[in-house]
Amino acid sequence: MQRYGMTIPLDGTPFHAQREAIEELADLGYTDVWSAEAMGGDGFTPLTLASVWAPSLRLGTAIIPVYTRGAACLAQCAASLADAAPGRFVLGIGTSSNVIVERWNGIPFDEPFKRMRDTVRFLKSAFAGEKIRHDYDTFSVNGFRLGVRMEQPPPILVAALRPGMLELAGREADGAIINWLSADDVGTVAAHVRKHGADKEIVARIFVIPEADPEVARGIARYAIAAYLTVPVYAAFHEWLGRGPQLQGLWEHWKAGDRQAALAAIPDSLVDELVVHGTPDACRAHIQRYVDNGVTTPALALLPAPGMDVRQAARDLAPR
Repeated sequence: MQRYGMTIPLDGTPFHAQREAIEELADLGYTDVWSAEAMGGDGFTPLTLASVWAPSLRLGTAIIPVYTRGAACLAQCAASLADAAPGRFVLGIGTSSNVIVERWNGIPFDEPFKRMRDTVRFLKSAFAGEKIRHDYDTFSVNGFRLGVRMEQPPPILVAALRPGMLELAGREADGAIINWLSADDVGTVAAHVRKHGADKEIVARIFVIPEADPEVARGIARYAIAAYLTVPVYAAFHEWLGRGPQLQGLWEHWKAGDRQAALAAIPDSLVDELVVHGTPDACRAHIQRYVDNGVTTPALALLPAPGMDVRQAARDLAPR
């Protein structure tokens, strides 16, 4: 079955008022809903409500940061949702970034690769019901045993950008979550995951602006690109992908504090590669390129244009 997901909550209305919209996603052919956790709501609450409102939908986090909850608390949160929606929850975790971890939460962003590896190993032991006494490289757990007995432990997906984390996702987890890349980049990153198993899941969070006017869409997209690709982990990712020359102007102007010049320095061609925009049919065709290149689950994230009805946009972008 080809999966097709939407990021929730949808913008525009309080989440408690979105029951009909979430129910409609299932009727429209969406198979999944995915939440995120950055500066808005937490990642688990929307999925908990969606699990009741639309029982056919698979529920996923893309992503929960591994630094901002203690190891045991993270296991408890994941197990609670997996217990509430058996067989329907996928736990996507990531290191996040120095901005969210250090600047916003006051937690040192130290040794992210090791922290992710240790968290995956801990979670697998916790979900198996083991009593854990172990000194991991980045944290220690002394005597924890998860008190939730799940019918089906959730698969674990690792948010990954460059080869080390991509291979960790394939080697020790059930697959990867990828983000802020073009359809043509998918083959490059997927190869590192699938060398450890051809059946590994690859979820792509794809930013979409269903706006027919390219200049309007590109104006919105540039703000999102600048917000992400100036963060060190994403800058390093795109340097690895070979986009350093395309992004040098953005990075230089951003560092100098000239935000308008930074936005203007992002080439149209790069915007068109990284953000899906255009008519609904054009957007669907672009999304299909991600699938054709190895994505198992596209998880759409709407970037609203002025006056856009996000619920109608979800209808327009629904799978055919």
